[in-house]
Amino acid sequence: LGYFVNEFGIGDVMMHVAITADRVAHDRALETAALDETTPAQEQVGALLDTLCERHLGVRLGAGDRRHLAALVLGRVVAPGPGEAASVTRAGLQPEVEAAVRDVVHRAASEFLVDIEHQDFVLRLALHVQNLRLRAQQQAWSRNPLTRSLKATYPMIFEVAVFIADGLRGLLGIPLLDDEIAYIAMHVGGQLERSRHAGTVLTATIVCPGYYELHELLRSSVDRSLGQAVDVVGVDTRADPDWRAIETDLILTTIDPPFTGDGIVRIQPFLTESDIERVQAAAGRVRRARRLARLRDELGRYFSADAFIGRVAADADEESVIRDLGARLVALGVIDEGYVQRTLERERLSSTAFTDALAVPHAIGMTAARTAIAVGIADPSMAWGEGRVQVIAMVAFSESDREAFQTVFEQLVEVFSERDSVQRIVRRGTSFGPFLDELVAVVDG
Repeated sequence: LGYFVNEFGIGDVMMHVAITADRVAHDRALETAALDETTPAQEQVGALLDTLCERHLGVRLGAGDRRHLAALVLGRVVAPGPGEAASVTRAGLQPEVEAAVRDVVHRAASEFLVDIEHQDFVLRLALHVQNLRLRAQQQAWSRNPLTRSLKATYPMIFEVAVFIADGLRGLLGIPLLDDEIAYIAMHVGGQLERSRHAGTVLTATIVCPGYYELHELLRSSVDRSLGQAVDVVGVDTRADPDWRAIETDLILTTIDPPFTGDGIVRIQPFLTESDIERVQAAAGRVRRARRLARLRDELGRYFSADAFIGRVAADADEESVIRDLGARLVALGVIDEGYVQRTLERERLSSTAFTDALAVPHAIGMTAARTAIAVGIADPSMAWGEGRVQVIAMVAFSESDREAFQTVFEQLVEVFSERDSVQRIVRRGTSFGPFLDELVAVVDG
């Protein structure tokens, strides 16, 4: 019927279908007298479910059970497909839900400088929230097997989802579980994918001495095989190019260059699979080096010895560590006590343990006087949320550093996602100097 299907929600609805089939087989069909008027979508899905139940389970559904199961399917496992017009999607929305979602999306876009304020995104998220509202009333939560990986791999996206979930608490009446926040993160991530991808495309120059149309054939092969990751902006057909004058991120050359570097890749005149793999690997190295270079530039500005705890107390818990780190930032004039309290509230919404080693407690809202990071080291590891961590980095961001938030937040999580790097930092980071030196060394690779 052209709907998107949420495979993660199917198991629960299939259980309801099985129970319904069993009831109907024992003459326990739902009554229809008190039913509200059905929508065209419910009629269509209900008729399909009736056909499938007869074919596979040997039962025919009455009007009450068709409407009941159609509501479950429409509310939990399907959403309008890409061909649906905005007017069709909006027709099934409650105005107060759309208004609430539109408002919180606007605030999230402004707070995090992310490009999510689009009509189709707002309407699809609003439809999801409307269904979520019904499930919240029934305490019918959906598990999400991707929660941990989303949190560790896309901390920024998950943080936007937490902000949206917090903004919808009044509408939903309750705070959300991590699994439900992860579904919102999937909506956000899907919307951001295009703009995030555009930002990862690297420029390249092809060096291929001219011989008939060989360089044009090579360029066509690169565009066809690597066009999503590499944008060829120049082709140099000289046998003695001015290598130092080439300023693109990558140099793809068919002749030996006079020097080597992460961005220089030797390829064949007729592109091979091995060439493609080497270019992709080089592009990955260049992107990572660029990201970590931005983080390295920020380290000296945001860390300080006065906000560093070499070893947290053996009996410490999340609240005591947050209060201890927060007290140091308060003493530096970076935040006030209200920020510490809001950090504790944010922690209750969803654990800030983004990897198996790192927690990044912080408040919702960039209200610090200046951006600073207070760090505590737990050796051995301490319990945090449902896991254990060894490094706690309490982050306080100021509004003037709004653009740096994504860089620092995501790259800090990336650095501490590598177990060997964490162990190096924890083992040697008993005082601030060695900690910062080791962190910079890890960033520099």
